[in-house]
Amino acid sequence: MIQVFKMSLLALVAQLAVVALGLVACSSPPTRQEIGIASGAVVGGVVGSVMTGGSTLGTAAGAAGGALVGRELTKNGSKK
Repeated sequence: MIQVFKMSLLALVAQLAVVALGLVACSSPPTRQEIGIASGAVVGGVVGSVMTGGSTLGTAAGAAGGALVGRELTKNGSKK
């Protein structure tokens, strides 16, 4: 039980570190394409997680695929 708590705490700290680094990197407003990539990654990660029953690999693959789709949908010069 304590081992699970330690792993959960470690995961939370890692997530907070990623969020903090992301906020520091945002010195200027994000572009339309950056927003599309981030949104696609979030949606893809959720879909990948749900489809694979919470698998880490499925979540990561979904996030990567979603980011690619988000990038393509928001490319400069693409039709709306």
